[in-house]
Amino acid sequence: MANTFKSYTDASIGTTTADLYTVPSATTAVVIGCVLANTTGNQVNGNLIINKSSGDDVFLVKNIPLPNGSSFEFNAGSKIILETGDKIQVSSDTASSIDAIVSVLEQS
Repeated sequence: MANTFKSYTDASIGTTTADLYTVPSATTAVVIGCVLANTTGNQVNGNLIINKSSGDDVFLVKNIPLPNGSSFEFNAGSKIILETGDKIQVSSDTASSIDAIVSVLEQS
């Protein structure tokens, strides 16, 4: 089984939920970090969601306030296991306001 460290990014995330990362087929992923950054001059509120392929969607954070020019690091020191087809999704209450990165260890 191959273990590979990877990172995935998305820029200018807005009010439409964006898929930041989807676990590839025949793969298990360990989320080792995720950062949301406010790219606007005003405070925005961000959401970080796990969309399980089994249908159980859960908020990791909901309406987290991000002051202008700040960032929020989710998962500092913790790990989240995702399975094939699971997604990490991001949204904001403001158009084109959040940049995001997620770092994972994929095992296939």
